[in-house]
Amino acid sequence: MSVWPAWEVQEDENATKWFTVRLAFPDGARVDALAVVGEGCVSLEDVKAQPALSLDDLAVLADWIEGPLFEACGLEPDPARERSDARRARPAWPRGMEGRWLIAQEYRAAQGEGVDPVLAVMCATGHSRRKSLRMISQARDAGFLTPSHARR
Repeated sequence: MSVWPAWEVQEDENATKWFTVRLAFPDGARVDALAVVGEGCVSLEDVKAQPALSLDDLAVLADWIEGPLFEACGLEPDPARERSDARRARPAWPRGMEGRWLIAQEYRAAQGEGVDPVLAVMCATGHSRRKSLRMISQARDAGFLTPSHARR
């Protein structure tokens, strides 16, 4: 990871510093960000990634770069600040067969209530429509839901 100063604004005894950050990965992927360090926290103002980051990765990007940024500033992160595990963008969802079974339960409950089952799965998992449809398909393949062609 490369970090270099972009600019700094001094206000009284406090300073807010902007940094350009580049994360480069062995597979050729990279993330460029404009990060702000001030008042004991890291904020992101601009992020460009190739390939695009998932929402999960974007949610924890500041935590990935926090240590090196504070080190570049000669500061320590605020220990009273919550860690990213406690502020996940979406609820944790079990993987494997248990997750597929829970997807099927959400799907059938929504059908029984007369609401959109795909939307119910999206809300329960916090995933996009595309990912939710993939998870529903996996639940079908596992035998927890009837095949989609059987309903037509």
